[in-house]
Parts: sequence; C-alpha cells; structure tokens
Amino acid sequence: MSPILIKTIQFFLSLSLLIVLHELGHFIPAKIFKTRVEKFYLFFDVKFSLFKKKIGETVYGIGWLPLGGYVKIAGMIDESMDTEAMKEEPKEWEFRSKPAWQRLIIMVGGVTVNFILALVIYIGLAYAYGDEYIPADSLKDGVHVVEKSIGDKIGIQTGDKILAVDGEKVEDFDAVLMEIINGNTLTIERDGRVFDEEIPVDFIATLIDDMDRARFLGPRIPFVIGEVSPESINKDAGLEKADEVVAIGGQKIEYFDQVKPILEEYKGKEVDLTVVRDNEVRKIIPVAINDSAQIGVRPGLLSMKEMEKRGLLRVETIKYSFLESIPAGIDKGVDTLTGYLKQLKKIFNPDTGAYKGVGGFAAIGGLFPDSWNWSVFWGTTAFLSIMLAVLNLLPIPALDGGHVMFLLYEMVTGRKPSDKFLEYAQMVGFFLLLALIVFANGNDLYRWLTK
Repeated sequence: MSPILIKTIQFFLSLSLLIVLHELGHFIPAKIFKTRVEKFYLFFDVKFSLFKKKIGETVYGIGWLPLGGYVKIAGMIDESMDTEAMKEEPKEWEFRSKPAWQRLIIMVGGVTVNFILALVIYIGLAYAYGDEYIPADSLKDGVHVVEKSIGDKIGIQTGDKILAVDGEKVEDFDAVLMEIINGNTLTIERDGRVFDEEIPVDFIATLIDDMDRARFLGPRIPFVIGEVSPESINKDAGLEKADEVVAIGGQKIEYFDQVKPILEEYKGKEVDLTVVRDNEVRKIIPVAINDSAQIGVRPGLLSMKEMEKRGLLRVETIKYSFLESIPAGIDKGVDTLTGYLKQLKKIFNPDTGAYKGVGGFAAIGGLFPDSWNWSVFWGTTAFLSIMLAVLNLLPIPALDGGHVMFLLYEMVTGRKPSDKFLEYAQMVGFFLLLALIVFANGNDLYRWLTK
C-alpha cells in the first residue's frame, strides 16, 4: 500500500470519527430536550447523498462533499439555510421554542465532546504507551544547529543548551521547536554563561518560508558512516558502513558538526581518517576530499539506546497505571490546548507571518505518518479534536461559536436577535468560512508548487 494512500485512509478515518462525535454532541442534548433532529450527516449532501436512511424522525446519511458534517435541528437557522420553515409559527419541538439555556447546551455540545474525546485519547495513550522523551537538559554538549542561518536569526549556536522558553523550563527536547514557535524569550547557556534571547516576532514565518529546513535543531551526534555512495571518489578507499570517524588529519572530532570546517582545509587534497570499526578496531584510511569539501559518504545515525549508553543524552521512560494515566492525559490535553491557543494568537497577528502556515486538507493529512502507527494516529486525532473544538468556538456566524455568541447576547440582554438577522449573519459566516477554506487550501497548493 502506497504511503499517500495510507495517509489518506488515516485522514478520512480520523476526520469521520471527529465529525460524527462532534455532531453527536449536538444530537444527544437536542433529543434530551425533546428537540426534533431532521438530519444527521457525515459530510455535506449538496444536491445528493452517497447514502441515507430515515430512522424515526431523523434522516441519517453520508454526503459526498467532505468539508464537515451537520445535524439539521428543526427551528434553527443553520448550514441548510432552510428559511421557509422559519416563516411558520414556532412548534414546541423546535429549537427556537426552547429556553435559551437549553439552546446553549445544544450548541456547545459538539465542542464539549471534542474536548472530552481528546482527553480520553490522551489518557488512553498514557496508559497504553506511557511517555518516552529526551530531557532537554540531558544533552551532554548542547544542540546541533543544523541550519546555521535559522539559528543565527534566533541567536542559537551549536553547543548551546536551551534551558527555558518564556521562563518555563523546557523538559522535552522533541518539544523544543514548538516551544520556540509559541514563545517570546529563549534562555540559553553558552560556555557556562546564561542569557536570554528575544525570539523574533516573525520567526515562525522564517520556518514557513522554508519548511524543508524547519527542523533546524537536533542533538549532537558522532560521525558514523551510513553509506558510501557508489559514485563517491572514495568508494574503493576502504570505508565501510557503520565506521565511526574519530579524527581527520590527526584532528580529533567528537561530533558530525565538527567535520565541515576541517574538510574545508583539505579541499582537493588527501587526508587520513581515523575510524573505529566494530567498537574496537582503529584504522587509518587515506581518503580524497573533493572541491566541495565532501568525502562522498552519507552519515548514519546511532540509536537512542547507543547515544544514551555513551552518555550523550538520556532517554526517560515513564509508565502509568490506569489511575496515574488520568492526570497525565489531562495534563497533556491542557498543554496541547494551551499551545494551540498560542499558535492561533500568532496567526491573527500579521506581523508574525504565521498566517502563511495556515493549511487545508493536504496540510492536515500531512500530520499523519506514511506507515500505520496507532500511537501516532490517535495522538494526531486528539490534536485535531482540540483544533476542531477551538475553531468551532470562534465567534463567527455559521460556527458553533457564532450561535453561542448570539445566545449569550440574548441571555444577558433578554432580547433575541430576529430570524432575519440570524439568516443574514449565517450567510455572512458561510462566506467567511468559504474564504478561509479557499485560503487554507490555496496555501497548500502554493507550497506544493514552490517547494
């Protein structure tokens, strides 16, 4: 099965699950308050449905347009824009006839289910898999700045230790990049000196402009040969896969990031490499350095276990009992929500350039791995559930947040907006959402065409 197909299947499986449960969050309180639900749809049924079946008073179906889903609640101006029924006298089973507090519960039901679903998933992941991470302070000799130009922009150099973002200690090295994206101030230790660097307001735009270089930080790793290229000028020099280069021309090296400056000295010349083979045999191998200061080999990676064995970093593994997984999962959900709100805040600030990173279906699909991994699938689904909940709470007509905004206005003032006003507001909200969808998917297309 192709990687693209695997991503697509995961995307639609996750999307379908989130939509159905979100709409179920509206459906259940509507039924509890004896409000008639006329339709329950996964995806939109513009002109026709792929499947539909009426059970009781509700038509359950699957539409052909995968832009979301909906429940059509009698007496409510919603996505269906069925305004004819609104011209009749209100019926007791209609949404508009219910007390404001009941209508509010019906409207927030979807996002409530999304938040609860995310927490349940995170609790399940904590119980099933636990947590495994690299403590940021365990990197023996700091970080490797893979992309120097990006590191220079933010003030990070190879060998630095990243201590905190916005005064909060960075615990998980894998989360450092996201912490930096969401933060404003970086605390760094360099050569025993601790200082703060301001994170440029447009730093996220720098990463978006060159997504291939976005992961510009990594742990410092030894120079292990992963492969000798068949076209390499040193293909017959005697280098082998898994050889570890520990010296070049007599100059000792500990990490791969120390190699390039030394090779620059030997461009177009020959030099002796000192390599360790099978963890014990040291060999001196003469190699040629081309005019680009390259040996002609692809570097390899050591396993985290081997890196830990050498004392280069530490891997923390935490296992949770069922009861312990509950607060751990809740903490993960709260951290994810907080991080996403910070990202959203930056998107609405034009100076950050974060709006360039707004993505559509391709970007969301890209979050899933190209091989089946249940842990990653459920983790991504939990994140998308939080994202769906937050976006639905935005005070935009046609979203749940828009309905909630008008209901709160009614509850505070005692005055209900007219049906005609709600109809126009729904139309405005619909076109705003359509524009957002076009913009997001346009960003996906632009990135694909320019990468």
